[in-house]
Parts: sequence; C-alpha cells; structure tokens
Amino acid sequence: MSLSRSAPLRISDEVRDALAQGRAVVALESSLIAQGLPAPHNLETVHAAEEAVRAEGGVPATTLLDDGWLVLGASTADIERLADPAAAAAKAGSRDLGPLIASRRLASTTVSATIRIAHIAGVRLMATGGIGGVHRDASRSFDISSDIDELAATPVAVVCSGAKSILDLAATLELLETRRVPVVGIGVDELPAFYATSSGLPLAHRVDTPQEAAATVAAHLGLPGAGGLLLVQPPPLELALDVVEVEAWIADAVAEAAASGLRGGAVTPFILSHIADASGGRALAANVGLIVKNARMAARVALADALLRSGRTR
Repeated sequence: MSLSRSAPLRISDEVRDALAQGRAVVALESSLIAQGLPAPHNLETVHAAEEAVRAEGGVPATTLLDDGWLVLGASTADIERLADPAAAAAKAGSRDLGPLIASRRLASTTVSATIRIAHIAGVRLMATGGIGGVHRDASRSFDISSDIDELAATPVAVVCSGAKSILDLAATLELLETRRVPVVGIGVDELPAFYATSSGLPLAHRVDTPQEAAATVAAHLGLPGAGGLLLVQPPPLELALDVVEVEAWIADAVAEAAASGLRGGAVTPFILSHIADASGGRALAANVGLIVKNARMAARVALADALLRSGRTR
C-alpha cells in the first residue's frame, strides 16, 4: 500500500503503480456493496464491474473508508467486510469524510465521496450506476444530493446512466446546468432514465466514441477552475424497463416511504428495494447490468484519456 502525505489516503500497490505509469484507472463507488444491492448481487456486481475495467485494459480502484484512512483500490477482503451486515458499515458522502476519518469507522462511499477520493489521488474517471440529484419533493424538503455540488467543484468525469429514476430528472438536469456541469450523451441525444433508456429530456452535447468522450474530458478538465462532468449512456437495451411501468412503481414506493416516516438517506434504498420487488427482479437485473456497462465504458474512456495525455494515439 502507498500512503499519501497530503491526505489520509491509502492506495493499493496496483493502483499506485498504474497512476505512476500514466495508465487508465477507474474509481468505483462502494455504497452498492454495503447499502445499494442485496446479497449476493452486491459482491457479484462489484467483482463484475472490476473485471469489466480490467478486460478493457484499465485498473479498477474501488473506494471506501477504513480505520481512519481513505482507501483507493479496495482488496477482496475489504470488499467482503463491507458486504458483511455485522460490520455495520456507514455510508459516506463527501460531507462525512472528515468525521468518519476521525471516528475510524468502516464506511462505503457514495458518488460524491468517491469523486473526492479520486481527485485527491489524481484519478480522472469514475463509474457508477446513477448519480443522486434533486428529489421529487425538493421544493418542500430541500433534499438535493451532494453529488451535484461535488461534481460542480471537483474535476472528475463520471460515467453513469443519468440520475436515479426516483428523482426529479428534469430538475436535476436544470441544476447541473446551473452548477456548470456538462452532461454529455454517449451515443444518445437525451438523458437516460436509469432503468429506462429515455427520459424525454434532450441533452446539449453528444459524443459517439470513447475517443471523442476522452477528448471532451481533456478539454473540460483542462479549463482553469473546471469542476467535473457527466458522461451518460442508457442501460443495456435487453435489460431496460418501460418508463411508464417504472413511474408507477416509484409512485407506490414514494407513498409507502412517506407513510412509514422514512427520511434522508433511508429513502433511496427503500424505494429501490420496492422497485426490485415490484418488477419481479427485472429492475435489479437492469441495475446490475448498467453498473457493469458503465464501468466498461469508463475504462475505455480512461484508456483513451491516458493515450491523449501521453501524446500517443491508437
């Protein structure tokens, strides 16, 4: 392990060597392991995502917190500990990093925390399923994910399938524009809706290849004061769900969550679990499929980005 002198950051030897050599590294969040997906799908999915990165020539760097350290490049043992309910892993957004470092707790990382850890280490690409955003009742609750502000502040490119479909996608897209975060479709002209291929919300920018995506990443991150950007693609077509069907499940889940008095970070896992049950497992399959697909694309973009920065082309 390599230990950072500027932050309490522990980097695996594999990731450290890849960064030193200018190779493609993709950061992966870990909240899907501890909180996002049920067993055994959580472990199967993170291993499949890491393998997808490796298959494209990249190095996966799953993040977490452990014993007062930010960890980039979790080991198999680390991942299995996160997946163990007895470990009672916390869930870390970027706001939680300091307190959790101080308390030395084991914690998974959300998108915002992963972006922060990636940037500290010099990793430019991360992959996830879907980012957080503006919740549907945000005008009353003010519930807006820290993913938005972290993206606005931190120069990392995130490959995802848009925002989670339980959110207000139109408001999320508007807020990303307000916060100067480009949303770039990979082979698509409208925002994907996580489980579904289309939200009906047009995008201002599109690329069609990993090389074009890498050129966009390089141009954006090269601007003074730039924050992050989103590269979005739909879930695998064979696993995608009908958006009308998904909306009906979401409405039922939101009503049930409200009736149960759920708030804050407990709401999203509850709704996703409800959708998984209501869909007979199809939503879970789509979720797993898009996570792995996004990891694979992030590796392709990271490889093209590494080639660009080295002055080489394929």
